Amino acid sequence: MTRIKDKCVLITGAGSGIGRIMGRLALEKGARKVVVWDISEENIAASLASYGAPERTAGYRVDVSEDGQVAETFARTCRECGEVEILINCAGIITGNKTFERQTVGEIRRTMEVNTVAPMLLARLALPGMIARGEGHVCNIASAAGMISNPRMSVYAASKWAVIGWSDSVRIELQEARSGVHVTTVAPYYIDTGMFRGVRSRLVPILDPEKTACRILRAIERNRDFCGIPWGFHLIRLAQGLLPTAWFDRIIGQWAGIYHTMDHFTGRKP
Repeated sequence: MTRIKDKCVLITGAGSGIGRIMGRLALEKGARKVVVWDISEENIAASLASYGAPERTAGYRVDVSEDGQVAETFARTCRECGEVEILINCAGIITGNKTFERQTVGEIRRTMEVNTVAPMLLARLALPGMIARGEGHVCNIASAAGMISNPRMSVYAASKWAVIGWSDSVRIELQEARSGVHVTTVAPYYIDTGMFRGVRSRLVPILDPEKTACRILRAIERNRDFCGIPWGFHLIRLAQGLLPTAWFDRIIGQWAGIYHTMDHFTGRKP
């Protein structure tokens, strides 16, 4: 079991959405310090104000796609808040619902940098201390899009497929080293936070943010290797493995509507 009580918990993207909720829940579970990383000063201030625990919280503005900012801010976090004992890589972006050939090079690079490279770089900074102490936990929030291909989100899906492969590989490395450090990979379906505003889903309900955040923290506490949300989404993966591609595309993609969930996507407005 991983105890959140008395631990320093760093959450990227905690200025809004499930990141903000997980910060509150971690405080309720007795975290010694909850550290909010976000690119928006306004969102950081809103999260800290909502927590109402200034002595147990801290916030830092950081663009996680900037390597230097990540390293500098992590060092500052450790100096001012103590060693990071639980890291939750939650920050993520999606740039739109354009088909792949209409994506710009900038959109491709930023999506991969924020969603894939940033969690790797931050975990690379946090893991040596955790390994030396013989305990710690890294939780990487991927996506169900990292388990099933979906049109109009090809680059986002690519970034999340990469996160899942990397995250679970690190878990195995730590396991083979008999380390006390654990890794949990989380793959949720669309969550009703505004990030995927406009998405329409017939087969699988859009997830409730509060319940999803609770499930993620529970997965961390139980040292779960992998947490797909909702559990029933794994049945789609089973169908993917059993059905010929053409059948899967027709039954799950077209009839069940999975391949059309992004058709009316608008996303979170600035």
